[in-house]
Amino acid sequence: MGHRALVAYRRPDYLYDLRYSHWGGQELTLAGDLEAETPLAGGRVDADLLADSVALEHVLTDHLDPCVHEALYLVTPEFEVTAYRVLWLEWGDSRQQGRGALVAVPPGERDAALRGWFRGIKTTLADAIEMGAFSRRAARSYLEARVREDGDGHVYTYGGTGVDGDDPEPIDDFDVPDGYGRDDDSPPR
Repeated sequence: MGHRALVAYRRPDYLYDLRYSHWGGQELTLAGDLEAETPLAGGRVDADLLADSVALEHVLTDHLDPCVHEALYLVTPEFEVTAYRVLWLEWGDSRQQGRGALVAVPPGERDAALRGWFRGIKTTLADAIEMGAFSRRAARSYLEARVREDGDGHVYTYGGTGVDGDDPEPIDDFDVPDGYGRDDDSPPR
């Protein structure tokens, strides 16, 4: 099964080259192994490109499937790495599959706490849906709000379908962290 991660290497033109790591989502330890001397983390990141020259917004909406990936790593040209936990904001019954959220988190105890917190709240909401206390839409809205407020998360829609089949909602104020060149003079995403 693996713990899939998407690794996005920022280029000088502020676009990203994307690679896959089959075990990179496990405990986010890949963040410490991505260095200039080991850009593929000693073979833990596939050498083959998944895509190249991708704008950050399209990394999320076209490549980061929250039902598949557990982590996203953004890597600067200087190999400053920011790890994000990918959270799937849907339930596994083949209805809406494309809502996800990103939470920047370092490897270790904080990551484990975030995963436990999210699993607990999502399981509780699933029970509330099953008992008829919440509609799916209300539960998802509540879950998204909690991820934004409590986890400082950024919600996005993968795959071109928005909530309940509407047009995709914009990415929720997601911007790259300091050191990624996002200032007034940098190119648009």
